[in-house]
Amino acid sequence: MRLANCQNIDDFQRLAKRRLPWPVFDYIDGAADDELTKARNSSAFDDVDLVPDVLAGVGEIDTSCTIMGCKSALPLMLSPTALQRAFHRDGERAVAKAAEKSGVWFGISSLATHSIEEIAALTAGPKLFQLYVHKDKGLNASMISRCQAAGFDALALTVDTIVSGKRERCLRSGFTTPPRFSPSSLWSYATRPRWTLDYLLGPKFRLPNLDDYVKEGTGKAVSIQEYFNTMLDTNMDWDTAARIRQDWGGIFALKGIMSAADARRAVEIGADAIWISNHGGRQLDGSRAPFDQLSEVVDAVGGEIEIVLDGGIRRGTHVLKSLASGATAASGGRLYLYALAAAGQEGVERALSILTDEIERGMRLMGITSLDQLTLDQVRRR
Repeated sequence: MRLANCQNIDDFQRLAKRRLPWPVFDYIDGAADDELTKARNSSAFDDVDLVPDVLAGVGEIDTSCTIMGCKSALPLMLSPTALQRAFHRDGERAVAKAAEKSGVWFGISSLATHSIEEIAALTAGPKLFQLYVHKDKGLNASMISRCQAAGFDALALTVDTIVSGKRERCLRSGFTTPPRFSPSSLWSYATRPRWTLDYLLGPKFRLPNLDDYVKEGTGKAVSIQEYFNTMLDTNMDWDTAARIRQDWGGIFALKGIMSAADARRAVEIGADAIWISNHGGRQLDGSRAPFDQLSEVVDAVGGEIEIVLDGGIRRGTHVLKSLASGATAASGGRLYLYALAAAGQEGVERALSILTDEIERGMRLMGITSLDQLTLDQVRRR
């Protein structure tokens, strides 16, 4: 399969699997325990039908919207994800450039493989920083102040990852950051020479946002589970979130909200947005799909706070179903990580182009010319 033959996100997934060593692919593709929640995240959209109108005059349509105070060409965000240089040598740089070209939000993780400052200098597009709260308060303060100085447009506090989910594929493969070659996976690395040479001959793998504070993940190979379980602050609570919002002082989101009660608390501490998310099914297996929780959260806080539906997005119609059900925007990680792994910036650009076409086509077939015309009247649950 070639990039030109990729017609949907599943095609990028298959191409990524061919190009990545299996421990690296399984890190992207895998989830927690039995991976039931990961599967539900996408299949939840199958339980809701679109009800189109016709004869609506859809020669000119507008796919743009405003998300967290910034204009976006699409109601779609690229979720922050860690370790991107493990998937392609250009990592976050490729995603940042593709997002700017497409006019959409993207985010980088605390565990990004390019620095806050480098990404900020690379793009003028809307960008978000995902903060993992570490036990080291100096590290937390450092990342916040660096984002302020670099002009990031928003900060998202991840609230569902105080410990790691049991990611069994990674436990079987022994995947670490930085990636290391184990006897069981050596053949897979050897038969993916392009990835292996890029990794060995490219810039040293590092996590520069952790500079001067921790060596795990940069100078010392460690599993993601071990990193989360030893480095992150399990005492994080609502007072922590309120304090970080105050320290940051800018647009502030909570990523990982699932319950209506927590959505209400987010409003009370002054958050600007919430991301309904279960971390791509990588944390608590058996939790509900974000799309299944959307109506409950909208009923509780709709109109008071922006709501980003994160998880399971594979099609433009998934985005339209999310907006019709009350979300401000949709967001996803794997939808562009597969494309990044398959072909770098060019792959991410093609994935975004395909999703743009699907959103535009879906709007025309739904009989709407702007996103604010999507309402509950146009969806039905089976």
